[in-house]
Amino acid sequence: MKTACILMASGLSRRFGADKLMADFGGEPLIARAVKATDGLFDVRIVITRSAAAASWAKARGLAVLFHAEPDRADAIRLGLALTDTADGVLFCPCDQPLLRKETVAALRDGFAAAPQCIWRPVFDGVPGAPVLFPRWTYPELAALQKGGGRAVIERHPGSVRTVLAKSAAELADADTPEALAALAQMLKTR
Repeated sequence: MKTACILMASGLSRRFGADKLMADFGGEPLIARAVKATDGLFDVRIVITRSAAAASWAKARGLAVLFHAEPDRADAIRLGLALTDTADGVLFCPCDQPLLRKETVAALRDGFAAAPQCIWRPVFDGVPGAPVLFPRWTYPELAALQKGGGRAVIERHPGSVRTVLAKSAAELADADTPEALAALAQMLKTR
């Protein structure tokens, strides 16, 4: 079974006030954390980004990159699907969850291997999060999105959703502001 990973690095960083993908987190750019959490787990990995700095950083590390200027997350999803449409499942992984564990990503992939008809996502204390691994049958719905992310597809098919347990709420937390990034960096130090 072939699986792909789209590293979603296309946010506009409005709340962050700068290119958050290149913000320092534990001595490396924030994007590096998602790259490490997905390393070696998928047949194909592609960084989808609007950030020239993130594109350059990813290319320098041998990652496939699609640099674009489309306005919405749905556009990045559509672009990613066009590049991975032969995969049986695609994980859409945000690049702003610096405490995401490789073990959680591997559990999503392994869950999909056991039940490839299901949508797989992590959950902690009953609260679902990202990344999400979508099976092939969802691709037409994902490609038809006009705005936003895959949540609409998930909400249309609640009976198809399966979850894996994340280790903590922090693992699923986004670094949308400098303050949030600093708080997550503090958690990293206390691990």
